[in-house]
Amino acid sequence: MGVKEVKVTLVKSIIGRPERQKETVRSLGLGKINSQVIQKLTPDIEGKLNKVSHLVKYEEI
Repeated sequence: MGVKEVKVTLVKSIIGRPERQKETVRSLGLGKINSQVIQKLTPDIEGKLNKVSHLVKYEEI
């Protein structure tokens, strides 16, 4: 069985959000609204997704 991957999409703006949330979104590889990136689902990425779950949408591939 291979490594699980998730497709992450930024669905809300990071304008006006705390700097830590902005940094977390950028560290996921996201920039503008509706930008998408595919990440390997590691504990590190899972923690980041939990911290900004109100700003992103993600689904397993």
